[in-house]
Amino acid sequence: MMNWYALHVKSRHEFVTSGELTRKGIDAYLPAVKIMRQWKDRKKLIEAPLFPGYLFVHLHPTPEEFLNVLKTRGVVTFIALNPGSPTPVAKEEIESLKLLTMSGEEIDLHPELKTGTKVRVKKGPLTGAEGLVVKRENQFLFVVTITLLGRSVAVRIYASDMESA
Repeated sequence: MMNWYALHVKSRHEFVTSGELTRKGIDAYLPAVKIMRQWKDRKKLIEAPLFPGYLFVHLHPTPEEFLNVLKTRGVVTFIALNPGSPTPVAKEEIESLKLLTMSGEEIDLHPELKTGTKVRVKKGPLTGAEGLVVKRENQFLFVVTITLLGRSVAVRIYASDMESA
């Protein structure tokens, strides 16, 4: 019997890794949403992963299938509650994700990160630093003020790299 499994993949390699898995004949699903990305000179509607760093595969739970997936460029590991034993994801959850992403509804991935929220950086060169959210650039990117060496600086930080303090 085939099951769905969640994979942790290299950051910003979700679409490439999904394509690699598909080329191997593995049923891969990358839930994605359309977001407006703004640069200094233009705005563009782009497709971005709903869960950055993760995607799903549908396969038979055999050691050979798991190994075939793990050998794919960009795959880090299977998500597992018990080490060494990938945890299946309920089919209903995948169906719900598909309905949500196909609906075209605007999705707020980080509703808890509002202006004024105190946050702690959990990844990158500022790991451990605390600051306040001052602006939301888009669904994934925030401007946070952090006090360093007695001065307040504003830095852009991805939501996946911080947590509520």
